[in-house]
Amino acid sequence: MTDTTAATPGAPAPYDAVVLAGGAARRLGGADKPGLRVGGRTLLDRVLAACAGARTTVVVAAPRPTARPVRWAHEEPSGGGPVAALAAGLRLAAAAHTVVLSADLPFLQEATVLRLLTALRDTGADGALLTDAGGREQPLVAAYRTAALRRELTALAATPDGLSGLPLRRLTSALRLTRVPDAQASFDCDTWDDIAHARARIREHGHVLDEWISAVKDELGIDLDVDTGALLDLARDAAHGVARPAAPLTTFLVGYAAAQGPGGPEAVAEAARKAAALALRWAQESDGGTEANSGGPSAPDAG
Repeated sequence: MTDTTAATPGAPAPYDAVVLAGGAARRLGGADKPGLRVGGRTLLDRVLAACAGARTTVVVAAPRPTARPVRWAHEEPSGGGPVAALAAGLRLAAAAHTVVLSADLPFLQEATVLRLLTALRDTGADGALLTDAGGREQPLVAAYRTAALRRELTALAATPDGLSGLPLRRLTSALRLTRVPDAQASFDCDTWDDIAHARARIREHGHVLDEWISAVKDELGIDLDVDTGALLDLARDAAHGVARPAAPLTTFLVGYAAAQGPGGPEAVAEAARKAAALALRWAQESDGGTEANSGGPSAPDAG
C-alpha cells in the first residue's frame, strides 16, 4: 500500500523510516552497538530522534526498550545482511518515501533527514544519500522512493542467490541517486575509537549545550523548541541580580508557569519575559535605583 497524501507545498513529503540495527559488530568485539551510549543516549535512540517525523518507524532488530514507539521487523534468514534487512523493514512501510538509516549515527539530526527528503523531491531521483568526508556514498543515511526500492528488491529476490548476503551496492547501483555531502552526519561508529571520538566531540564547547538539551528533551519525552538564548539570559540576570541559586529555580518556575498555561514556545517566551523584567527591577533596587528609573510610579511633584 502506498501513501498518496499530498505534502504541504515547499515541504518534504510524508515519509516512513527503516532503521537497520542488526549486525555482528565484529570490530567492536561483538558488543551491542545500537545500545552503546553517546551523550547519555543509546546510538539507536539518537537515530530515532533524528527520524521522529516519520509516520511509521521500523527497526530491523530484536525488540528492545526505545525512547519512542517503533515497529519491529527481522530479516529472513537471521543474519541475512543489509539488503535482506531492508526488505524486511520495507514490508511495514506505507509512505511514498522511505528514509533508510543505520543505528550507529551519533551526529545525525532531523535537519539532515529533511535535507535528504528535500533533495529527493527536488531532483526527481530514486534516492538521495549522504557522502562522507572522503566522498564515499553512505546508502544507510539516505531517503528513497519506496516504489523504486521495492522494484529493485523484487528483481534481486528473483535471482538464484536471493537477497541473503548481498551488499547494498547491488541494490543502489540500479537506482538513480543524488548525493548530499555531510561529513559530520554521515559519521558512523564502527570501532571503539569511533565511539570515543563521538563521546568527546559532543562535550566540546560548541556542541555540549545543544546535545544536552536534546538529550533532556528525549529523556523527558517532550518536543518543545524554545529560545535557548532568552532562557540563558534570564538565568544570568537572576544569578547576578538576585542570587546564584535563583538561576535554576527561576528557569524551573518559568517552565512550570508555561505548562500551567497554554504551553508551547510562546508561553515559555512570555513567562521568561516577565521573569526577566522582574530580575531587572530587582537588580535596580539593589544597585540603589529608584522607582522612577525602573519604570515604576514616581514621587509626587512637590512644586
